[in-house]
Amino acid sequence: MRIAYLTGEYPRATDTFIQREVATLREQGVEVHTFSVRRTGDEHMVGTEQKQERDRTFYILPPNPLNLLLAHLGLLLSSPSRYFRAIKLAWSTSQPGLQGGIYQLFYFLEAGILAQQILQRNISHLHNHFPDSSGSVAMLAAELGGFTFSFTMHGPYIFFEPHRWRIDEKIKRALFVACISYYCRSQGMIFVPTDKWNRMHIIHCGIDPALFTSVAHQEWSKRLLYVGRIAAAKGLPILLESLVSLKRSHPEVILTVVGDGPDRIALEQMATQLGLNEHVNFVGYQSQAEVRRYIQESDVFVMSSFAEGIPVVLMEAMAAGLPVVATQIAGISELVENDINGYLVPPGDVAILADRVAKLLADQQLRNQLGKAGRAKVQQDFNIEHEVTWLRQVMGAALQGKVESLRPQQLKPPVATSTPETAPTHA
Repeated sequence: MRIAYLTGEYPRATDTFIQREVATLREQGVEVHTFSVRRTGDEHMVGTEQKQERDRTFYILPPNPLNLLLAHLGLLLSSPSRYFRAIKLAWSTSQPGLQGGIYQLFYFLEAGILAQQILQRNISHLHNHFPDSSGSVAMLAAELGGFTFSFTMHGPYIFFEPHRWRIDEKIKRALFVACISYYCRSQGMIFVPTDKWNRMHIIHCGIDPALFTSVAHQEWSKRLLYVGRIAAAKGLPILLESLVSLKRSHPEVILTVVGDGPDRIALEQMATQLGLNEHVNFVGYQSQAEVRRYIQESDVFVMSSFAEGIPVVLMEAMAAGLPVVATQIAGISELVENDINGYLVPPGDVAILADRVAKLLADQQLRNQLGKAGRAKVQQDFNIEHEVTWLRQVMGAALQGKVESLRPQQLKPPVATSTPETAPTHA
């Protein structure tokens, strides 16, 4: 199987799950060519994995004017009818207004470059992550080149503007849609006829649990961890406010914030205003190996976000046996089961967030209990090897004109993910 993978910007430090998916597909014998609309900035090159992927990825922008002209001329001459159908599709799915039309023109021009590359490389199928602008490029490229496309739908942001991004048309035209959760799938089902529902499959983002050793929690604990984009929509102001309460009962509590984003400066200032300078460390983007190290050295993982799919970093924390506290939104409850392998809290509630974190910090046995259950959940339902095998099975069947089930009836037991008999002492 020779396929293309497209995203708007690849590889990014925040989208390591796509890199793992591509790597696992390659390990399973699939020839994957990676494409990206824009070139990734150096700030995302936090590890050798990102650097290697950037070197082997084809970037559409900025285009060489001559190559752009030749690509579209070649597509027009090879199949005028297909080319004009693509123009009609671009027109009919354009965002409203002059600005929307200009953007759509850009997507159409980019799609021509992508289609030419895919045809030149004799690639059989195009898969896209995120059905917003890169999804538009993928849909138009498939129409221009006469090949099939599919996409992974994450949410939740795409559901804030479903009509702008024409989710209905993309789902209808896709060979299949990989939905990262049942919640995500249900939101997409709203926009298409029922006869398209069976082509929307649950394919989780996954991790390799073998990369994480379960920590052995000790009685003394103080270290909290957040990993993700630094933005107000991630609920970080709520998390900082909860620390004001937490430091009264746990005066040595420390929150490490891994990541970067548009609101970092404002949130650093907020931490100072709240008197939290000695309790919060902003450490910026980190490599995958460094993120794993931070996880292994923490006591509780906290995510106070207002909008998520199923965060991969939650899977990583749970795979390491960390108890997690997360907001009860979107598909998170499909991973975190309240009071079984973590705690779910109402989004925006400072008091309940602080209470659940304090409860975990004070109870060694509870941390070990929830952490063990969390690791088992990830091993069973979010193992990257199993999820990529399922993706390959769905894709292979679809290319043969067959439709797979919503979800495999029984996932294989985890491979090489057992916890060593002697786990490191965690203090």
